[in-house]
Amino acid sequence: MSTRAILPPSGNLKSPRFARLQAHMGAALPAPLPFRFPARTAEEEAPIRNAELFYLQKQIQAQTPMVIVLEDGERVEGCIEWYDRQTLKVRGRTRTLVYKSAIKYMYKLGDPGQ
Repeated sequence: MSTRAILPPSGNLKSPRFARLQAHMGAALPAPLPFRFPARTAEEEAPIRNAELFYLQKQIQAQTPMVIVLEDGERVEGCIEWYDRQTLKVRGRTRTLVYKSAIKYMYKLGDPGQ
């Protein structure tokens, strides 16, 4: 079994570096994988994204204490300071950067029924 790693080419395919890499590996590198489009188009995702942005902006402006429950069950408490497409910055006991992909759900601190 070969232990060589197959790396995707970077840069120009006619460069001397690429030719050396091909010669070293003894065979042509595999073609890059085709680009895959997401399941939802931008038009379909726009209302969902806008609702998320509106909710986050409202919580930031009101400095609402929030509880963010992560996928592994950990709870992060604090106020959301800012957000971008992939992360939230939460100010609590410490300032924490939370990836949105790691969030299971969130709610306002002190909401009845939670």
